[in-house]
Order: sequence, then structure tokens, then C-alpha cells
Amino acid sequence: MLRFNLLASVVPLAVAAVFARGEFSTGPRPCIEVAGISVQIAALSWQAERHVSFTTDPSRATVRVQISDSAEAADFTVIDDIDTAEAGACESHSSPQLVAISTTPSPSEPVIYLSTDGPADYRIFVRSKSFSARDAAALIVGARGVQHRINAASL
Repeated sequence: MLRFNLLASVVPLAVAAVFARGEFSTGPRPCIEVAGISVQIAALSWQAERHVSFTTDPSRATVRVQISDSAEAADFTVIDDIDTAEAGACESHSSPQLVAISTTPSPSEPVIYLSTDGPADYRIFVRSKSFSARDAAALIVGARGVQHRINAASL
């Protein structure tokens, strides 16, 4: 009976700890470091300080991100050839700034149009086992914290 009581008191505490931390898996999430600040994709959207969303309509975009064919032509490059995240790759003395990808954008958050065509505010090159082009675009736009209005869209 004592074992059952102990188990009954420990299980709710473990569940509460998982929810308090906001993580359901311990796997690494995409993360970059910009100017000494870590920026990471949030496990849960309510945790994030910044939100971005994506659109397939270029006229609705506030930021355009082009997927580049070469690392030399990109503003932001992610290349890895490992199965797990490198230890300390995104370590910082402070908590990472969290970015969430929203499905319902608000007018105040950046809306990203991700394509292989220009013009673009950012050009990215991604060859990674842990990052998608979408993750990289969300992180770079979230890290910059700037909402661009594209004036050169007709060029």
C-alpha cells in the first residue's frame, strides 16, 4: 500500500513538471545564435516571445525569404551532417528567445513568403538533418524582429 501511495504522489508531480517546463520531448529544437542571443523554435506557441506565420500568397507577405541554391549566395546558411545537435551549438548565458510558427497570424507579426524566387529580404541555404527551410526562415525573421514591407516586389 505504501508503494501505491508513493507512486500516486510521484506521478502527478512528474506530469506537472513536464507541463511547467512546457516540453513533451527532450529532443533538440532548431536554434541559432545571433549577436550573442540564442533564438529557438518554441515547443509550445504560448511560450514564445515572438510569433511568425507563413503564406503561399506573396501579396500577403511582410517578409520574403528566398531558398538559395548555394551557400555563397545566402545571407543565412545552415549546414550540418550529424544526427544530433552539436553540444553547445546554441549555448548562451541567458534563456533562449523563443519563436513560434503561428497558423493564425495577427496583424502585428511577420508573415513570411518562402520561395525559390526573388526578390527577397533574406536568402537562406539549408542542408540539415535537424532544420527545415521553414524553421530557418522562422528563426532568422524571429531573430531580426523586424517586419519588412516589401517595396521591391514588382522589380
